[in-house]
Amino acid sequence: MVYDVFISYAAADGDWTGLLAERLKAHGVRVFFDRCSLRPGDIVVHELEEAIRASTHGIQVVGPQTMTEPWARQEYAALVQASAGRGLRLIPVLCGDADLPAFAGTRVWVDFRELSGPAFDAKAAELANVLRGGEQPRKPGADGEVLDLARPRTRPPTDSAQPAFVVCYARADAAYGERLVDQLSGSGLPVWSLGHLKWGDDYLWTIRQRLRHALAVVVLMSPEAEESEDVTREILEGQRHSREFFPVLLRGERNYLLASSWYLDARNGDLPGPEAMRLLRRLHDSHRSERRSPAPGTPPVLPLPAARPVPAVRSPARGSLATLEALLAEHETEHADLLTTTLLLEAVGRLEAGWLRRSDGRRLPESLISGIDTLWSRSSGGTYGFGAQTRLARAGGGRHSDFMPLSVGYGWRSSPDETVPTYQRFTSAAGNHAFFPTLRNPQSERYRDWYDQWTETVLAVHLRLRERG
Repeated sequence: MVYDVFISYAAADGDWTGLLAERLKAHGVRVFFDRCSLRPGDIVVHELEEAIRASTHGIQVVGPQTMTEPWARQEYAALVQASAGRGLRLIPVLCGDADLPAFAGTRVWVDFRELSGPAFDAKAAELANVLRGGEQPRKPGADGEVLDLARPRTRPPTDSAQPAFVVCYARADAAYGERLVDQLSGSGLPVWSLGHLKWGDDYLWTIRQRLRHALAVVVLMSPEAEESEDVTREILEGQRHSREFFPVLLRGERNYLLASSWYLDARNGDLPGPEAMRLLRRLHDSHRSERRSPAPGTPPVLPLPAARPVPAVRSPARGSLATLEALLAEHETEHADLLTTTLLLEAVGRLEAGWLRRSDGRRLPESLISGIDTLWSRSSGGTYGFGAQTRLARAGGGRHSDFMPLSVGYGWRSSPDETVPTYQRFTSAAGNHAFFPTLRNPQSERYRDWYDQWTETVLAVHLRLRERG
């Protein structure tokens, strides 16, 4: 017998789960629900194992007692293993107030809490359509599924993300975001957004893969997006892979992480006009014809039109340091590295330039440098941070040639003759002491003088450290 879905649940949720199973069956879904599917004399454990192997989807009903019942925990573990091993789609279904188990928490979940009558039936019909292989309507944020990018993650077995324009937005901007998605799609451009996530998707892995292969990252900027940790992480992930950015300003001021990027002013609510659409088309066509920029993995630079000046947000250092601490606690080392550089640039008003001059280093606040160093050192047991770096090598007279012994001393190159690779390869090869923070800005690597900008930034900071003693 082949099943569309295996339903796991705790005994306390049995009656509710039975109602869900009935609704799914009424919509043509082949359901394994043990109260109805097991027969007298069956060896329960064998039948359950076979049913999981024969199912293409697994539903984990999550209620207050789900993770306290031994049998439900074992079924959950079996579903997680089948999801990681053979691609079974695991869909968490919330029927009561309870924390999602760690692995289920990385999947896009279905919220049935407080649903009854026609609303329950409509949600069950939508779920049944997905279980039968149909499309799930794009309803960003409509169901209350909160995508928390800080949660632990697992990795699906294959990487099937296709290059597309990835549209990132806060929940408050979802309506404009989906209008923009429809515009790009209607123009024949490949596009992806959170609205394309399906129940059961490992959203952390999916979003990261989409950003890794993005033709460009379209970020909707607003006060809500500025405060969104998810949008911040998506920007940092795009920067990590040196993706092209296409920011769209909806309200307020520019996002401080994108202060050096051209942006589209859409505060009047209009969608991108013909000129902006031609830029996106040019980027798409450039990718298709494989006309790449010289730096491996870096998208070509587009000749962007001038935008009406809008001041960049000056992010409060205290709040930004809290974000840095959270990233380090979650071992998001590269994200923390990029944020560190941004905080230093922001402190002296050099966000738009993207690098520090020697004179800027003298203006770096003592409290910011100490705060950054403390967080890096504490999270790495003293391995990373400015203090760890200066114990290995100290800035000399500040000449351009002084950068070479610093970079060798910090493990950024094994010898003076070694060529420095692009940021992604550079950080993935980290292994020596005091490697981080690197003070590199991967968004500058599309320009010929990126190495000189990096050199100046490092010397500016480390000469300031020398002054501190």
